[in-house]
Amino acid sequence: MASSIRPTLSLFNPSPRLSFSHFSTVVPQSKSFALKACRMFRKNGNSVRVMASGNVSSSLTASSPENVLEWVKQDKRRMLHVVYRVGDLDRTIKFYTECLGMKLLRKRDIPEEKYTNAFLGYGPEDSHFVIELTYNYGVEKYDIGTGFGHFGIAVDDIIKTVELIRVKGGKISREPGPVKGGKTVIAFIEDPDGYKFELLERGPTPEPLCQVMLRVGDLNRSIEFYEKAFGMELLRTRDNPENKYTIAMLGYGPEDKTTVLELTYNYGVTEYDKGNAYAQIAIGTDDVYKTAEAIKLSTGKVTREPGPLPGINTKITACLDPDGWKTVFVDNIDFLKELE
Repeated sequence: MASSIRPTLSLFNPSPRLSFSHFSTVVPQSKSFALKACRMFRKNGNSVRVMASGNVSSSLTASSPENVLEWVKQDKRRMLHVVYRVGDLDRTIKFYTECLGMKLLRKRDIPEEKYTNAFLGYGPEDSHFVIELTYNYGVEKYDIGTGFGHFGIAVDDIIKTVELIRVKGGKISREPGPVKGGKTVIAFIEDPDGYKFELLERGPTPEPLCQVMLRVGDLNRSIEFYEKAFGMELLRTRDNPENKYTIAMLGYGPEDKTTVLELTYNYGVTEYDKGNAYAQIAIGTDDVYKTAEAIKLSTGKVTREPGPLPGINTKITACLDPDGWKTVFVDNIDFLKELE
């Protein structure tokens, strides 16, 4: 994968490569940043990270692997947003706001890079999980693939929501009804680009955009990785032998109050086509350096070493899980500064 990096906190892939852009301007990558963002030296037998500017990082890597992995459990983490590509931005915004009740939080056009972003959700970005849509000029269609599953939205009245979507011309792929083997009333709909949304009938919740479902080839391996490297809690698992699949819910809080990651294992299926539509999830962290260390200790692949983006001071690191699903970790304080 090419690594064309633009300075921003917009943690998406406007094209199939990794890229970042500033909220309003594009700042060329400095020559100094082309060098290593940090260097290492030994002090009293411990490894200490020093930033390129000469300042000691807030994360002194004198910790043992055990301490790093223990730190992950205490880190203040939150799922920030999910990123994916659409073929008609205005059409998608209209569907999400009129049919799903989301708000358009902000929109940004980057003509020199030939793409536009739109952020939508049910509350401000500093406290809610949101969607980041990317439209690449002239690209009208993407391949969603077989690996991405769906997004979950909690609604008060599922019948009313489904009828509204039907009236607006949306596609209902599963009519409202109890989930198999349970009591929760659900329905499935598709947006104009074919992304699936599971509607779950629930009472009032602080986080209506409540799930991201991805398929994995080895559920136990994935659970171990997300617990160990990401510090997520395994909330529950459910096996459905009749339909030959098992799911696991993981996250940083209870399902009815936070956004969770739903991993699905289909019996005997070890690989999926990821297509080029879905991009990644962004997660906040207090320390991207320790986060990268924990990922490496947990058999994950770091695709962007931790450090500040060129042109701005936002610190990030990016990685792939054992199935190749991408996540970007963002420094919590830097993220809030970017929103200002």
